Amino acid sequence: MSGVTHLCQSCGVRPPAMREIPCCFECWPGGPVTPPPCRRCGSRENYFTSGLCARCHRHAPGPKSLRWESPGKLRRRPVEVSSCPDCLAWGVTARYGWMCGACRSWREKYGADSQCATCGRDVPVSPDGSCRLCHKHRHLAARLLGRRIATVSLAEANAHGQQLFIAGTWRPPGTQRREYVRKTVPADMSLLRPVTGRQLVLFDMPRDLRLGLWDKFPPPPDPALEAAFAQFVRDHAAAHGWRTGYTATIQRAIRIMLGIQDTPGAPIRRSDVLLLTCIKHSAATVTDVIAAAGMLDDDIEPPVVRWFHAKTAALPEQMRRELGTWLDVMRNGSTTPPRSKPRSDATIRSQLAFALPVLHSWAATHDSLREISRADVLAALPPSGQPRATTVQGLRSVFRVLRSRKLTFTNPTFRIHVPAPAMSAPPAVDLAALRRALDSPSPARALITALLAYHAIRTSQLATLQLTDIRDGRLHLADRVILLAQPVRERAATYLSYRTSTWPASVNPHLLIHARSWTRTSPVTTAWIRDQLAMPPEHIRLDRIFQEVQATSGDIRALCDLFGMSVANAARWASTAGPATPPPGS
Repeated sequence: MSGVTHLCQSCGVRPPAMREIPCCFECWPGGPVTPPPCRRCGSRENYFTSGLCARCHRHAPGPKSLRWESPGKLRRRPVEVSSCPDCLAWGVTARYGWMCGACRSWREKYGADSQCATCGRDVPVSPDGSCRLCHKHRHLAARLLGRRIATVSLAEANAHGQQLFIAGTWRPPGTQRREYVRKTVPADMSLLRPVTGRQLVLFDMPRDLRLGLWDKFPPPPDPALEAAFAQFVRDHAAAHGWRTGYTATIQRAIRIMLGIQDTPGAPIRRSDVLLLTCIKHSAATVTDVIAAAGMLDDDIEPPVVRWFHAKTAALPEQMRRELGTWLDVMRNGSTTPPRSKPRSDATIRSQLAFALPVLHSWAATHDSLREISRADVLAALPPSGQPRATTVQGLRSVFRVLRSRKLTFTNPTFRIHVPAPAMSAPPAVDLAALRRALDSPSPARALITALLAYHAIRTSQLATLQLTDIRDGRLHLADRVILLAQPVRERAATYLSYRTSTWPASVNPHLLIHARSWTRTSPVTTAWIRDQLAMPPEHIRLDRIFQEVQATSGDIRALCDLFGMSVANAARWASTAGPATPPPGS
């Protein structure tokens, strides 16, 4: 039935007997008729409507029924209170089906009625043969005796009868004022050490964690390792300011990972952790926690390595091995002379992309880069312009590394000088969209746009800015200190207030964070920064530099001081300076 209770069309006092019949049993044609028993509790008194009595129907007279004000048999009455049929606790009402909440959960867990081995009542019992009332009495007796629950038997706890309680008040008086004494054994944190071997499987079947939501996830085979991981997550959560619910979610995710392992104690594969996204768990946070515990097996190939193998698949095998050495030095650097620092993935992609067309053309006639001479390089270079400069740059990067590792006899790109092409003016920025971004209601978007529009900060620098980098109205970078403009200061103050109020417990040291990074200490990605803007951030930065070049007539010293450029790069920008524009009104 709906929430509106209709009245009998004859007497206008009682509700109709059934949904399809407009009159009550008292006004039944040819009646009155004796109403049937309640289909829920079996009572033959106070029949209400739709086969339920006034005690079981949710819209019967009581505090929840505002309809019934008429005097008579069905006038408003106080809410009826009864005892729970399973634990006999007093204080249950019809709102929850005349049963306390704890017994409802007990019935859902243990199913149909059976005879209790202690009290002999026919109620749902647990696997040890006890009903909920006897089970709770054992907990109460153990607490009062100061003993562990396992040392108190059911017969001993219920030998002298059972004390009845009011529903929801099982905790005895004074329990909350007692000092908590830890009785559990501390977790053995030395177990967080990967085992040396790994059990091989006959069939490597893909796992679908969504099936675990329908049934159950397998429990971890090593409870001690599970306890150690749980303690590690609690310590990690306390250090990072996580909420209790979020901590429990990460603990559950790691418990799932331990349960699906083929070898207990082996490092957890990162590919398995990524499966957590199918059941809406944070794979990134779980990966960070497992890596911090020293139990992560990073079996996923980095994107730049996959891209490298795809682009060089058509080259000869010897040439691929030589380029693999170049990739290893570029990604990891070199600690042996000649030493070199690791390069970013973007640099690796751009350098190899510049050289790939020439490498593919050489693959038709050469098997190794050792066979390449200076004449081959000069013959393969584009005639002029930007393509010639970028091709020489990519080939020089490859041959410089191979020569330093003695994989080639000479560097065929040595002393091939290509003048840098003249820099053209960058495309103009949509000023209307830029103003909307500066005045955006999102504090993060407004701050990012202001730092780009006023000071031309690089996107990589924006991602790695620390909270301590903005102080005393200045932005402290690795190579320079920038006096912030007043609009930037205002937006920085607004963003810091928003950050403090939204994520007060975050320990992330970086300036820019979001809903998925505040629980970690890693910086945001450059992709997230681009998503905050309506246009590419590089366009805003280049337009700001170009406007400064025009305003200063290509002052190289000013460009180096303002934007942290090298002298050569500033000189290239200075070549784009046109005639100075006179100020308005002159």
